[in-house]
Amino acid sequence: MTQTAFLNPSDAVVSTHTGTIAGDRFRVLDSWRGICALLVALFHFPTASTVSQSSFIGSSYLFVDFFFVLSGFVIASSYADRLGRTQEVCRFALVRFGRIYPLHLVMIAAFAAFELLRLVLPQLHGTGAAPFTGGFDLRSLAANLLLLQGVGFEDRLTWNAPSWSISAEFFAYLLFAGVLFIAGARAWIWFVAAAVTAPLFLLGFSTHHMDVSYDFGFIRCLYGFSLGALLAWFQHDSIAGARQVLAANGPRMSWTVAEIVMVVVIALFVSLAGDNDAGIAAPLVFALALFLFAHEGGWISALLRTPLMLTLGALSYSIYMVHIFVQARLINVAGLVERKLGLGLVGDIVLRGEPATGFGAGWTGTVAIVVMLLTTIGVSWITWRFVEMPAMAWFRRLSKRI
Repeated sequence: MTQTAFLNPSDAVVSTHTGTIAGDRFRVLDSWRGICALLVALFHFPTASTVSQSSFIGSSYLFVDFFFVLSGFVIASSYADRLGRTQEVCRFALVRFGRIYPLHLVMIAAFAAFELLRLVLPQLHGTGAAPFTGGFDLRSLAANLLLLQGVGFEDRLTWNAPSWSISAEFFAYLLFAGVLFIAGARAWIWFVAAAVTAPLFLLGFSTHHMDVSYDFGFIRCLYGFSLGALLAWFQHDSIAGARQVLAANGPRMSWTVAEIVMVVVIALFVSLAGDNDAGIAAPLVFALALFLFAHEGGWISALLRTPLMLTLGALSYSIYMVHIFVQARLINVAGLVERKLGLGLVGDIVLRGEPATGFGAGWTGTVAIVVMLLTTIGVSWITWRFVEMPAMAWFRRLSKRI
């Protein structure tokens, strides 16, 4: 089983900051975050369907690296010239903490509540580990509360497993701020060093290619984050100028062709590179895609600026953080229905060569995937509206007092 198979970018990473350029948001990159978050959710959902068993979905854990690259790009675009004083660094750290930690804490509470429920209701025990053992023990709970689960303090994925990436990303934020504060205009040299040495480290020490998380997750994050920061460092002004021209003239066929080719390249690369050392190039591929789509020059970009796609982008962090909990509960519910009605909804399956418990093939797996995606999006809207947004506003107000 790959390290990220039943767990967990970030963002990923999820990337947790959209950034601005020339007074405008990276709207298309926002939408890409939403797409990547859903692809990671599909990667983790166990079914015997053709979708789940495809090489593309089976390697979609690589989209966590898109989050890391995008995070470095937008953070550097927004803060590269704003971290020269101690006060600014403190504000930055507080705002970034407020962006990722509240939802992280809520999801830990949700998992802990379910473990308590398993103590009360033995029928929920299943054939797995006892409550508050395995990946849900109290020692690991402390590591998760301290955001240490993705920087080498754990020996497995624990609690809300995807959160390893936000642990790695938070410390990447702090390192970024420290380098900017100390090195100033020469900070790019340190990011070049990180972008060069990190993949060499992973090739030399990782036995899982790019599929690392609790062990070398910070190195993986630093690799993508540094590439994104370098892209912002050297291309920010040229992207801004090109976007102004494109905004005045509308989408162009040449940009549309380039965007189509880029999508095909991403699909082929992910399908072919997820289980071998070629995956080490994922941040480079995503950096190229990010550079192209940051211009928003073609018709695919126009599609990604539609309200539906922008909504997915806004929900991307919540999608990434809630999907494992939603998936696990759907399997629990289907298991209870199975015992009562014997409908054959869930059972033992083989997922990408490994044994798992999940939904079957055919219509069962397809319907389960649709239900999972819709439920995840619905729950994500709730956490975005009532956790993410209020928390961001509160921490921003608090940062202004520093």
